[in-house]
Amino acid sequence: QVQLVESGGGWVQPGGSLKLSCATSGRPVVSLSMAWFRQAPGKEREFVSAINWGTPTTDYVDSVKGRFTMSRASAKRTVYLQMNNLRSEDTAIYYCEAKVDGKTRSSGDYRYWGQGTQVTVSS
Repeated sequence: QVQLVESGGGWVQPGGSLKLSCATSGRPVVSLSMAWFRQAPGKEREFVSAINWGTPTTDYVDSVKGRFTMSRASAKRTVYLQMNNLRSEDTAIYYCEAKVDGKTRSSGDYRYWGQGTQVTVSS
């Protein structure tokens, strides 16, 4: 079992920054891949970024490349999503998800997820 708790969401003006955190507990993190997905009202859940905890290679959707950075801190069992130059289209609930073995871009492949944290970008 893996438990995930997200934090760090909030309201920010366009061009601003936020840093999301996802704290994990349960099985050893070295066996996990972690991902951030987001879901805006009326839209399907969208892949944002993913990281293999052990390697740690990352993957990003094109719309966030150069603006978002995903990282992990093994001692804290926490992954982060640093979001810079935020745009109104980044507004969504952001979910942290976890799976055993390699990362993918499909939310259905992830067995564990958190409660989500709201990110609102508006002026």
